[in-house]
Amino acid sequence: MNTRATRNKLHCVTSAFFCTALLLVASSAHATRVCDVRAYGAKGDAVTKDTHAIQSAIDACAEKRGGIVRLTPGTYLTGPLVLKSHITLDIQSGATLLGSQDKSDYPSMQELRQPAVQPLLSASHAEHIVIRGGGIIDGAGQPWWADVYSHRGLPDFDPALRPRLILLDHCRHVLIDGVTMENSASWQVVPYYSDDVTIRNGRILSPAHSPNTDGIDPFSSHHVTIERMTIDVGDDNVAIKSGQPGSPGPDDPSTDITIRNCVFLHGHGLSIGSEIAGGVQHVRASHIQFKDTGNGIRIKSGRDCGGDIGDFDFSNLTMENVGTALVVTGYYPRMIKNDSAQPVTRLTPRFHNIRIAHLVATGAKQAGLIMGLPESPITGMTLHDVHIKARRGMVVSNATIDEQNFVVTAAEGKPLTLLKDAAIHHQ
Repeated sequence: MNTRATRNKLHCVTSAFFCTALLLVASSAHATRVCDVRAYGAKGDAVTKDTHAIQSAIDACAEKRGGIVRLTPGTYLTGPLVLKSHITLDIQSGATLLGSQDKSDYPSMQELRQPAVQPLLSASHAEHIVIRGGGIIDGAGQPWWADVYSHRGLPDFDPALRPRLILLDHCRHVLIDGVTMENSASWQVVPYYSDDVTIRNGRILSPAHSPNTDGIDPFSSHHVTIERMTIDVGDDNVAIKSGQPGSPGPDDPSTDITIRNCVFLHGHGLSIGSEIAGGVQHVRASHIQFKDTGNGIRIKSGRDCGGDIGDFDFSNLTMENVGTALVVTGYYPRMIKNDSAQPVTRLTPRFHNIRIAHLVATGAKQAGLIMGLPESPITGMTLHDVHIKARRGMVVSNATIDEQNFVVTAAEGKPLTLLKDAAIHHQ
């Protein structure tokens, strides 16, 4: 094992142990420090706006150096809330934190270096935050979805002006455990420039038609673990990002992302990109079931939003009735016919060292699209024990692939089409 890989693994283990130990210490230290939101005036009747009461409970616990903010069973209608360091938001089973649909409750702000509106739940430059309890966080995004469908394509429409559900901005040591998160107006859980974030044992839900309701979007973040999650949404189930198209920089990469033991239902699959101007490295995804997703694995970028993109290991994947099983493309959002090499820039995507092993896909519409750029071919890609049954086969261009026991079965046409500068080596 190389030194860098060993160091990365040790860092992940140390970080996870450190985070868990601190959370246990914090939990023990603040076990009796409970700020019940009803004691601060919350009604939980789904009618009264409880924003002030809940925020008062958060602030009161934070002033005492942390504690548990508890929502007992009920439906708590609220506008945006800001979490603080050393706060555990305990949304008990039977409790729902319900986002207000009054758009005036969401003030304008800068978010992800863009004009936006305040998320339903957010934290900024905070640490040791826990969201837990078996309850529900419901963004009630239906009015914003309707706006998208009625205004999409108009020159003055800005899709970013919708509240995201949970934004962790420059935060550390965060645990989201056992919670259902649903119906966000936009992206649902976004760690942004954050480190040591674990999201586990829960569900992220929204209707298949809901626009841009990505499940989890780590953005320029590090040491993120997503495990035992069921994600059924209207856009990417998971999308790893690091910088907007055309970004002037600097943009931090996203690194050391682990996704395991998850179920992805409706959605666009497990995506890396397309906004990856800072690059993405060291992604591990294993034991994931895809059913009825638009894609399985999708690594997508373009000439204006790429970087160093590689060291990925995907294994033990099952796909049923997905759109396209494997996508690795430098041509997002669409292929350019008769393309020729362009000058290499800071934003040129550089795909490398992508390993996919032990994948079984059945009922796919297309087996795959593996397409590098003429000026930046895909290198170091390996397919090992990959079996895909699809209506149409796989197309490869500007890529070199090493394979062992790679089988594509296509109902229509050729199972494998090699275009310009494509090569597959049998190991």
